[in-house]
Amino acid sequence: MAFRLTPKEDSFYGLFAISADHLVAGARELTNLLAATDLESRATVVQRIRDLEHEADEATHEITNRVNSSFITPFDREDIYHLASRLDDCMDHMEEAADLIDLYQVKELPHGVAKQIEILARMAELTAEAMPRLRSMKDLATYWIEINRLENQADKHYRRLVANLFDDTDAIHVLKMKDIVSAFEAAADAFEAVAHTVEGIAVKES
Repeated sequence: MAFRLTPKEDSFYGLFAISADHLVAGARELTNLLAATDLESRATVVQRIRDLEHEADEATHEITNRVNSSFITPFDREDIYHLASRLDDCMDHMEEAADLIDLYQVKELPHGVAKQIEILARMAELTAEAMPRLRSMKDLATYWIEINRLENQADKHYRRLVANLFDDTDAIHVLKMKDIVSAFEAAADAFEAVAHTVEGIAVKES
């Protein structure tokens, strides 16, 4: 039976998986938001996203508390803090976009928003699939490479979407829509930041 002189706190892996699962659920609710046909049903979906954001915050706090109370961690403490924070950023930006849709009482979103959400949903899925692999630090390269590709795709789509928005003559409407699509773009950037953090951890631990 193997004996470890410096046992590591393995619960972090489960906590990271929980955080990533919140992102998958958040992206799923964003898809539901698109399908909502009236302001009332849309507000209901937005509230579910707010609830998920609160749950994600709690998961982040739990990781932070666990770091502070653990003598041995599975990898560098600062990297754990950074990864937890960046996972939380993804949820924050998705919730921000949903909140703006509700606050602005948007009746119809630009057609291109569906593509933004589709990309975010895929990023969330890939992130959730990658978190359990932190335990072995193996087979992670395909994750961050694909996230980078998706983020580049999100950037290009965002620029086209903003350009199309400025065809509208209603300046207030344009500003509102730009706020929303920019929040979705910030979420895509946040997912890439998670992938970069994972890549850095994997390089250190290899």
